[in-house]
Amino acid sequence: MVFIKDEGSVFEAPIDVVWKYIFGGGDHDVSHKTTRNPKFEKVSEITIIYASERFLRGKWAPDRMRISMFPPVSVVTEWLEGVLAGSKMVYVYSPQGNQTRIDVYGEFTSKTLPPHEVEAAAREFLEHEFRDDAPAVRAAALKGK
Repeated sequence: MVFIKDEGSVFEAPIDVVWKYIFGGGDHDVSHKTTRNPKFEKVSEITIIYASERFLRGKWAPDRMRISMFPPVSVVTEWLEGVLAGSKMVYVYSPQGNQTRIDVYGEFTSKTLPPHEVEAAAREFLEHEFRDDAPAVRAAALKGK
């Protein structure tokens, strides 16, 4: 297992815009280029099971996560299946005026990757998530003005 701390990323939008984007479905769902064929199963008012195919480490593979959302503070994700099965992480959102800071903390593991590749896979996942979300969140903030 590898503990990852990724602090200080910033969305160019206030926190209310970020949460509308996260919960908004459409724009959020299509902004991620490293997932396809998404399926959502509502478990409770705060938790969903998200299944898709995910492009990670150069391949498409099935991926399944339990995601719990605690607006406006955090999102908790646990991988149930896929390259990072068994991994757990939390996104923490902090309002900073017209921006929102995102800090991520997680413990990552894999049954299919050699131990030395687990950290690289986790960081690749986080990089793709932010790279896809940041411009979409910025566009949502501009649209709301």
